[in-house]
Amino acid sequence: MADNKKPIILSVDDDPQVLRSIKRDLRNRYRKDYRIISTESALQALEALEELHKKQEEVALFLSDQRMPEMLGVEFLEKAKEIYPDAKRVLLTAYSDTTAAIKAINDVQLDYYLVKPWNPPEERLYPVLDDLLEAWKSTYVPAFSGIKVIGHQYAPSSHAIKDFLAGQLLPYRWLDVDQDIKAAELMLANQLRGKDLPAVILEDGTAMANPSVSELAQSLGMQVHAASEMYDVAIIGAGPAGLAAAVYGGSEGLKTVLIERRAPGGQAGTSSRIENYLGFPSGLSGADLARRAITQATRFGIEFLSPQSVTEIKTEGHYKHLQLADGNSITAKSVVLATGVDYRRLPAEGADRFSGAGVYYGAAMTEAAACRSKEVFVVGGGNSAGQGAVYLSKYAKKVTILIRREDLTSSMSHYLIEQIDQIPNIEVVGHTEVVKACGGEHLESLILRNRQDESTREVHADALFVFIGAKPATEWLPETLMMDNKNFLLTGRDLRNRTDYDQFWKEEREPLLLETCQPGVFAAGDVRSGAMNRVASAVGEGAMAIKFVHEYLAQI
Repeated sequence: MADNKKPIILSVDDDPQVLRSIKRDLRNRYRKDYRIISTESALQALEALEELHKKQEEVALFLSDQRMPEMLGVEFLEKAKEIYPDAKRVLLTAYSDTTAAIKAINDVQLDYYLVKPWNPPEERLYPVLDDLLEAWKSTYVPAFSGIKVIGHQYAPSSHAIKDFLAGQLLPYRWLDVDQDIKAAELMLANQLRGKDLPAVILEDGTAMANPSVSELAQSLGMQVHAASEMYDVAIIGAGPAGLAAAVYGGSEGLKTVLIERRAPGGQAGTSSRIENYLGFPSGLSGADLARRAITQATRFGIEFLSPQSVTEIKTEGHYKHLQLADGNSITAKSVVLATGVDYRRLPAEGADRFSGAGVYYGAAMTEAAACRSKEVFVVGGGNSAGQGAVYLSKYAKKVTILIRREDLTSSMSHYLIEQIDQIPNIEVVGHTEVVKACGGEHLESLILRNRQDESTREVHADALFVFIGAKPATEWLPETLMMDNKNFLLTGRDLRNRTDYDQFWKEEREPLLLETCQPGVFAAGDVRSGAMNRVASAVGEGAMAIKFVHEYLAQI
């Protein structure tokens, strides 16, 4: 255990000689399991306790001398109790002060008093403290030492921060200010007000009031600025295709930068369980796959910029200039577009108003814990919807899957349908669509329409998770990059088959298999027209893209 995470034993005595003795004896016995702090000033001790409490440090035991010039020991212990009510309290007294010590047992629930001197400590000190510390440990629950997020459950800004942290695979504790008294305590300790929410308390105790995702990322030490101006290959998007391209680019010696606007893993990263990925018979979560891949890629020396986004690509000769959202730019000899797809928005009335406030897109893992004992709905009949429903069922009182078709057989993998059939708190309702989302400050109910008889009904809903297909994340790309009628990028043979091929392709060679109409710009994964929409195929395309990058670089 790191020393600053150990529970604390704090001793206070204005006599330096006595303080040295007690500190020596405490260290000799307890330094392995406790952090020993000593001070001659009761006022300094109280100031230190405020700071320790703000940093979520734990105090197990106080030892205080009774006769001190700044305040009596009993008074110090009484004030210390207000900050650390569960810590054990021991008074050090002279024989003449035992009456005051006995009175303090009743007044401040003093746990014990010791008469000075306590030699030998093996007989007159340690047995007492051992018993008190064992009693303290029996009820002690270590405080969560990671990131804490304080906010309102249905505030979109709170959801954005939770979704970012979850996507970055960073453990955090969510504290709903409307329900968790710990949230109020932390706000008071860090002088935070309602206007400061959502607030983030970092592991070192730093409090951030209503931070942007970019500010939070920088405070967490994430790299959002490129270290160089020139790269062999820039990979845009850290889904399975982009991650695979980064691993192969780095392992094969290319100077590689991977740029991700949100979090590694893409849509696959939000999946609670991928059951059909080769080599993992028990399945693995999308977050676990993303974590392994990022670790692997960074081990090969690639740069990973996140959260960061590319807003524009311009080509000059053989070089591609990438304009970043923060105003900076980088240049690459080649580009792999692996931006994947975004969830389609629900067209129901009111859905946009409650986005992040009860209506969520692909955020089952982020918001599942907040759905404990609640009634939630999932819209969609694909594998993502099924995986989300299975995960939510571990928390929610009931999960209702709404689909436009009769059943799931035509749109969902058989293994998932079997899982859903065996979970008692999941219900599948066919021939149904959401026509309106209703509520005040957050989602409270849904109006559903039966597609067979056109009847409508209103149902109570605490949350709605939307998985209704996806659209390619290509709206930011230049119009010169050719796409199909659904805005997926055309590559390779699809370009060759166009009637206007000779007008736009001026190279002596044919386009490489994953190459777009812009030489040196490749597309891999779900963003590419004709992609298979499977994790394994996206990984394969990412690896292939690097092979074609090598071929391209060898020609320029």
